[in-house]
Amino acid sequence: MAIPTYQNIMLPLLKITGDSKEHLMRDIIEQLAIDFTLSETERNQLQPSGLMRLFDNRCHWARKYLKEAGLVEAVRRGVILITQTGKKVLSSNLSQIDTKYLRQFPTYIEFEKGFKATTSEDSDQVSQAIEAEEHTPEEAIENSYNRLREILAKDLLDKVINSSSDFFEQLVVDLLLKMGYGGSRADAGHTTQRTADEGIDGTIFEDRLGLDIIYLQAKRWSNESVGRPQIQEFVGALSGQRAKKGIFFNNQSIY
Repeated sequence: MAIPTYQNIMLPLLKITGDSKEHLMRDIIEQLAIDFTLSETERNQLQPSGLMRLFDNRCHWARKYLKEAGLVEAVRRGVILITQTGKKVLSSNLSQIDTKYLRQFPTYIEFEKGFKATTSEDSDQVSQAIEAEEHTPEEAIENSYNRLREILAKDLLDKVINSSSDFFEQLVVDLLLKMGYGGSRADAGHTTQRTADEGIDGTIFEDRLGLDIIYLQAKRWSNESVGRPQIQEFVGALSGQRAKKGIFFNNQSIY
């Protein structure tokens, strides 16, 4: 089955604490994984950030929301206990607990107001994702961040495509320098003179000691794909330089 949302986890989590005993969150998470019949693959699926398992993170957010509503309390680090309010909620035989239900509790309303006040300008989209029971606040913020990165990456790529060939060639050299090739821009990489480049747009040292040179060709194409003729032409240029290594760039691929 699909990994449950954090809102779908709330009621099952509260039910586990319904015996009025102290429970370790790690034990609750393991029990919930069994109750939801998660496969090993689902159990080990990571968040997009790769910092934590997705199901574990959603369980912790479910606990967070229940705690902010006053249904459970943290007796010490990693240990929770149901409250009297939580017991009353369980006795009402609910079929689900979600954020709409939790808004009847003043402490939760204050928590939600505080959270919305600290979100970014993209908070409307974040709030809509949370309301739709799709993501935890953390996931919604991360998705929003990734969307903004995608937009920025596309804008930057458009600017590169519309820039001059000289700019693109220097950009390739600067990129390799930032990746750790060579020692500095002055002595590790440069673009060749266009009138006599013989198919080579730049060179860069392979390492900081400058023991070997990598020859570069950078083509700023918007739609064309790199084919055999272009690669063969570059190989011929490398042979003319008696070069051992070369890198062919365009704005879509590296060869």
